[in-house]
Amino acid sequence: MTNTQLRTCPWLVVLSSFIAIAASGQGSSSQVGREVAIPAHLQDGEEFTIPKLQLVQFGAQLFNAKFTVQEGAGRPMTKGTGAPISDSSSPLVFPRNFDRISSPDANSCSGCHNAPVPGAGGDRVTEVFVLAQRFDRLTFDHNDGITTRGAVDESGKLVTLENATNDRKTVGMNGSGFVEMLARQMTADLQAERDATVPGNSTQLMSKGVLFGILTHNADGTWNTSRVQGLAAPSLSTKGTTPPSLIIRPLHQAGNVVSIRQFSNNAFNHHHGMQSEERFGLNADPDGDGFTNELTVADLTAVSMYQATLSVPGRVIPNDRAVEQANLVGEAVFNKIGCAACHATLPLTSNSNPGLSGQPGWIYFEPNPYNPATGPNSPNLQLGRTNYPANYPVSAPALTVDLTSNLLPLPRLRARDELVLVPAFTDLKLHDISATSDPKTDPECEPLDQNQPAGSPGFFAGNCKFITRKLWGFYNQGGAFMHHGKFTTAREAVEAHHGEAEDSRTKFEQLSSEKQGDVIEFLKSLQVLPPGSKSLVVDEHGNPKEWPSSADSPGDER
Repeated sequence: MTNTQLRTCPWLVVLSSFIAIAASGQGSSSQVGREVAIPAHLQDGEEFTIPKLQLVQFGAQLFNAKFTVQEGAGRPMTKGTGAPISDSSSPLVFPRNFDRISSPDANSCSGCHNAPVPGAGGDRVTEVFVLAQRFDRLTFDHNDGITTRGAVDESGKLVTLENATNDRKTVGMNGSGFVEMLARQMTADLQAERDATVPGNSTQLMSKGVLFGILTHNADGTWNTSRVQGLAAPSLSTKGTTPPSLIIRPLHQAGNVVSIRQFSNNAFNHHHGMQSEERFGLNADPDGDGFTNELTVADLTAVSMYQATLSVPGRVIPNDRAVEQANLVGEAVFNKIGCAACHATLPLTSNSNPGLSGQPGWIYFEPNPYNPATGPNSPNLQLGRTNYPANYPVSAPALTVDLTSNLLPLPRLRARDELVLVPAFTDLKLHDISATSDPKTDPECEPLDQNQPAGSPGFFAGNCKFITRKLWGFYNQGGAFMHHGKFTTAREAVEAHHGEAEDSRTKFEQLSSEKQGDVIEFLKSLQVLPPGSKSLVVDEHGNPKEWPSSADSPGDER
């Protein structure tokens, strides 16, 4: 098959070959009457032997699979956190097997991640009730006095819908491989700066032009992180002379999750009751549903690779002269009033790939070298230094894919001058843009802090800090804006910027109505593109568009 044919229909070719391979290992009679989404899972080690495109396509099948009880869906005896339920006498079986708030709440990943295509974001109805999964089944029944069963939190208080959970928008995974690789490079930069700081000295932490404050190495060898900015609490944790990890956590809007793989391990159990063997153990059945090894290590590699290699978002600019001019002016104004200071385009460099020495930063690989092995939301597969099968499935050697390859879903970013510029419009840093910084009263804050131990004072103190929203592709992913998804327009989200974004919002408000409209028109162009788009900028019909055209200029004074 030619490269042209592969670029035109690679997924059809790969899917057909995978179905043929899967069918060859299954007798037809073994499937009669069986109701499962995945008739044959990958066997551990198989991820190293099958073609990469085939592995990615199997990941797509897992992402879109509507799992059933005949293959392990549901978790009768465990919470969405993976811990045992608080009341073992009330397992999560029908009619308690689904719950929209505390979950399980979906049959498939694409049940929520589907707008405008599988893998992307979701409508308001797909909102995630983060941290409600620490309850068995959230009922708000005041007669239920068992802690975290249905109505009473870890402090012994009855909960309400307003304080039991953090309401979050479902965000898209398009381009997430590039974002994770940015986070890996930035983590390595911060750790190198940390390691070069001798006792009795302080260091400015900076990566890719993003400032993360000041780290102090005390004279006695301990560490002071009080002046470090923009990192989640787990990345600042230090005890004695053990330094803080300074890991950039690009997933979850509060910066809680390190990698696509960790995110997937969490989500499969939380939302579907499908438990991965790397997280819950080989041949183990902690959820008591009669199934073991519900998702193999190879499965998790496949679904992580699928998400990492999704097409990158781009821009949709209609062939309308007024709209084109508004986009030119709007982008220039967006930059001028300071929005791009946080909503930034960052470079992936060719000289750094932590854990994969000698390879450029756009060579994605599983597993992430910073995956946590212990603590909350762990274990996760570790990067091994020896060949398979040594220490597998605890660790595994790197399995790579070039994120710039034309054989992956289009469109893609390209390397130029030893860089890949990633226009995700984020600095991957936590910011407080609330008006008052008071989680008890400010609607832009959350009642619970996801980055603190559940039930601790810090957990109940709430949170006002979120990663700078990745704007690429944000406009057509369900029409729900801000981290909570409660705004229906981008303008509402812009006008809700306070705190650290106060200056930019004030400058936006001081613009003429025409210039404000230009900024909004620019934001409207940031979309997930039709599958197979051959350009990062297309018109309203999906056709490649030269942008900016040679005749265009943002110098229109309105």
